[in-house]
Amino acid sequence: MDDQNENALEAAAAASDDADDPNVTAFNVIQEATAEDDQPTEAPPEKNPAAVALGRLGGLKGGKARAEALTPERRSEIAKKAARARWREKR
Repeated sequence: MDDQNENALEAAAAASDDADDPNVTAFNVIQEATAEDDQPTEAPPEKNPAAVALGRLGGLKGGKARAEALTPERRSEIAKKAARARWREKR
């Protein structure tokens, strides 16, 4: 027999041994089950640029406008409530 046929027979014998080994079979099953798909996932939907601009605009002026609208007394009430919440015992 020549070397090429001998190598082919050895490879076939090794593959046969691997097929009978439950550890190799389990490994192959897990590899197949957890393999990532080659297909790309669905892209997230595009955002409406007008809505994004409006949301950002509101966010930019929201805190400042609220601070200007609060009276000093109301600001103090909010601060006291926050302090009580920070120092309250955890349940």
